[in-house]
Amino acid sequence: MATLNAKPSQRFRMPDWHTNSYLLSTNAERQRDASHQIRQEARVLRNETTNQTIWDEHDNRTRLAERIDTVNRWKEMLDKCLTDLDAEIDALTQMKESAEQNLQAKNLPLDVAVECLTLRDSRRDIDVVKDPVEEELHKEVQIIDATKKALQQKISQAFEKLCLLQEVRQQLISDHQGKMETLDIDRGCLSLNLKSPNISLKVNPTRVPSGSSTLPQWDDFSQFNKNRAEAEMKGATELREAIALTIAQTLEEISELHEDLRHLEEDLRRKLQNLKLCHTRLESRTCRPNVELCRDQAQYGLTDEVHQLETTIAALKQKLAQAQDALDALYKHLARLQADIACKANSMLLDTKCMDTRRKLTVPAEKFVPEVDTFSRTTNRTLSPLKTCQLELA
Repeated sequence: MATLNAKPSQRFRMPDWHTNSYLLSTNAERQRDASHQIRQEARVLRNETTNQTIWDEHDNRTRLAERIDTVNRWKEMLDKCLTDLDAEIDALTQMKESAEQNLQAKNLPLDVAVECLTLRDSRRDIDVVKDPVEEELHKEVQIIDATKKALQQKISQAFEKLCLLQEVRQQLISDHQGKMETLDIDRGCLSLNLKSPNISLKVNPTRVPSGSSTLPQWDDFSQFNKNRAEAEMKGATELREAIALTIAQTLEEISELHEDLRHLEEDLRRKLQNLKLCHTRLESRTCRPNVELCRDQAQYGLTDEVHQLETTIAALKQKLAQAQDALDALYKHLARLQADIACKANSMLLDTKCMDTRRKLTVPAEKFVPEVDTFSRTTNRTLSPLKTCQLELA
């Protein structure tokens, strides 16, 4: 009969077996719960990060678009500023050239006046007299010199202003080019997406490059350039106006005085109409019957208005008379200027005739040809534009 060999092993009791099975089952359940929790948290995290990534990309795309709009608005402002600046440079250049032409035109009358004084210095003995003609010639030289100095000063100021405008223009162009390049870069960034072939990881893309500016510094830079350009353009405009004022102003004063006279007359007519209205109201109210003929507030007010209008009309008439006197004085002064020019032209002609007559002392009689016709007072040579104008005035 075979004998069953007993293996030397530990024997567990049934409670131990059940306990082990329970522990295994419990651990498995706990591990499944933990795995489920992790899977749920992973899904939530994935959803949250996906949404966060989408919104971050959307927000940054919006920021890029807004930044492009901001830079583009500044570019358009700089475009307009450059256009205005170019127009102002052209206008100031033209005004400077006009002033230079006016300055050049002063050389001929100055040369003529100086030549006349030089010729008159050739008089001898008792004829060397300081007559009104000489005084007027000296005065003319002084006036022309003063005008030339004023024009030369304005021309120098215009040249300096043009240099400043060109400097500002270069700054605006540099700023404008920078914004154009920035727009190209930002628009390129805005056009990128997840499927773009040229996207890649970069080394330390969050670094702050040297020379970077803050947003307030960026705003201040362009604002400074714009403000400086506008200030220089304003100064150039004022300089052009000053040059134009230097060239001519008497006729403008007469025109303004005419306008003031017209306004005074119109205002006087309106005040007379108001006075007629008050008179009519007062006269009509005298027809009120019996006790209704009361000196009420309306009566006092109308009476005060009449007195006020009479005072105003008197003041306007006085001012109108003063303005008319001023206008008459301007016209008289203008007439004196024209008469003075005519006298100068006549004196110059007479002095020229004298000089022409004295040529007989040095030129043989058979070769002498008078440059001035003594009887018709005409000249055989071509007169300068200034002398022609003076003869016409005479």
